[in-house]
Amino acid sequence: MSVLERIQSEVDSHPIVLFMKGTAQFPMCGFSSRSVQALKAAGATHLHTINVLEEPEIRANLPRFSNWPTFPQLFIHGELIGGCDITMELFESGDLARMISETQQQ
Repeated sequence: MSVLERIQSEVDSHPIVLFMKGTAQFPMCGFSSRSVQALKAAGATHLHTINVLEEPEIRANLPRFSNWPTFPQLFIHGELIGGCDITMELFESGDLARMISETQQQ
């Protein structure tokens, strides 16, 4: 399986996927930390994270896969939502909680 197929598989297999630096328990950058906090505060209980610091092939190829240059990268239902700034905007508007609620109803 190529790295792009592996990324696609991760995105397809989990309703919420966050490609981040570190883990949800131990984020390794402020942007990743804020994204995890926003997701949890919005009600995400089944958050699948991938530590790009431990997955150099994913770290190198995810920007090509998603056409998004930075980390973290949030995918919900297989769709790229964006990075930390967009995640925070969605959290503050209440849209992130709605999106997460929809993932947990299925």
